Amino acid sequence: MQNFGSRVSSYGLDNHGLSNVNAAYWSLSAPQLYAESLNRGEGMLAQGGALVTLTGSHTGRSPNDRFVVEEDSTKDEIWWGNVNVAISEENFERLLDKMLGHLRGRDVFVQDCYAGADEKYRLPVRVVTEEAWHSLFARNMFIQPDPKELPGFKPAWTVLQAPSLEADAAKDGTTSGTFIVVNMAKQMVLVGGSGYAGEIKKSIFSVMNYLLPARGVLPMHCSANIGPEGNSAIFFGLSGTGKTTLSADSSRTLIGDDEHGWGPDGIFNFEDGCYAKTINLTRETEPEIFETTRTFGSIIENVVMDPDTRELDFFDTTLTENGRVSYSIEQIPNASLSGIGGHPTNIMMLTCDAFGVLPPISQLTPDQAMYHFLSGYTAKVAGTERGLKEPQATFSTCFGAPFMPRHPTVYAKLLGEKMAKHGAKCWLVNTGWSGGGFGVGERMEIKHTRAMVNAALDGRLAEASFTADGNFGVLVPDACPDVPDDVLNPRNTWTDKDAYDAQAKDLRRLFEENFQQFESAVDDKVKAAAIRAAA
Repeated sequence: MQNFGSRVSSYGLDNHGLSNVNAAYWSLSAPQLYAESLNRGEGMLAQGGALVTLTGSHTGRSPNDRFVVEEDSTKDEIWWGNVNVAISEENFERLLDKMLGHLRGRDVFVQDCYAGADEKYRLPVRVVTEEAWHSLFARNMFIQPDPKELPGFKPAWTVLQAPSLEADAAKDGTTSGTFIVVNMAKQMVLVGGSGYAGEIKKSIFSVMNYLLPARGVLPMHCSANIGPEGNSAIFFGLSGTGKTTLSADSSRTLIGDDEHGWGPDGIFNFEDGCYAKTINLTRETEPEIFETTRTFGSIIENVVMDPDTRELDFFDTTLTENGRVSYSIEQIPNASLSGIGGHPTNIMMLTCDAFGVLPPISQLTPDQAMYHFLSGYTAKVAGTERGLKEPQATFSTCFGAPFMPRHPTVYAKLLGEKMAKHGAKCWLVNTGWSGGGFGVGERMEIKHTRAMVNAALDGRLAEASFTADGNFGVLVPDACPDVPDDVLNPRNTWTDKDAYDAQAKDLRRLFEENFQQFESAVDDKVKAAAIRAAA
């Protein structure tokens, strides 16, 4: 085996069973990885210098192909079910042998890095990939060690990733040729059959979500930023609800856009990069993110590019609606270099309500916050998935169920405790539809959403008078600076008030049915905060 690069670790690949690879490229820089990727035909350069790549048939995560190894030391702590699907130790060993055999004789790229900006909770991670651009992705997304640390770097967790390797579902206990397998005992992740880079970062996020609660840290699927006065805010939300957009505010300092921990000293980023959706991206609506798509070091995934001008078309969804840009957080002018902030004073729970019935912003009591955190509601709209003809309610507990190995109430309890201790206010923000559901109403104007969020963050909204919503019981402000009053009450925006009432009743029913799974695990106060018409 030949080692290339000036940052080879003394803790070699043979410790992972990789002893016969052709060449190992260790912790290469972005320019080096660009050169390797272009030389190997993995990508093309776009106008401005970003690296454009395609991920094949997998343009998003494969939740049905994700598994957790069932073994004695952790099996009683895992929330088994549709999210955490068990796979046997025997099948894991079979897949590991296949992975090691597949990489034998091939070139591999190694990135030694960290997850977690707070050194007390930092996780040393090694990512081994068969393509250079995936190594650049890991370099973008995770925290880079000081070069002096790399010769002695010893990972606590290892990710082995090979998109060109497929499982045999009949023999390996998988559902298809694609597999993402997390082994808590062996501290290893295997990713095969998918080139979608997000599987790498989300696997380590799942690991952090398992490890940190036992240490009193709440892991969160959220973005975070800091205001001019030093007041931190976190933004929970599923994909497409606005986490990245709303946290990338030029008037505030960005901590991170996706994964954070809330510990005894405050909040901290798990990553050192961002992974933003690019659909309909423009310089006018999201200037900070748009600029990253024209910058050397960024990776553009699955976006149509003119072969002659090398200009990107973010409105063309021929390849997917889930086009992405991966970039170092340093590319955001107002980004935090430390990745650390104080305890949040405001919590934003973002939902994209395609039915158009939730208020655009409302204040939640602590018990309502627990309820909505466990519910994790948003809605998919027609066109985002094959065969989807009308809006579909989606409930993803903790606003990140696919990445939560433990029971949701573990995370909800931590949230409640930290909110109570630090006095954080919680707001439910609907970034979805107004004046009717999808196909009838219109998407909430981003300028209005930003105005409402800013008023909440700087304390102006807390001084407003509030009215309990007649359908959901949440507290809706009667007025908000820079927002028309009639926008604040969703029923007022509908021409057909009877249709609004019927749709609201139906959404309440969906909330109630979903929450039945948690009723036996929460206290009476949270149960009392359940969705129902205000008294």
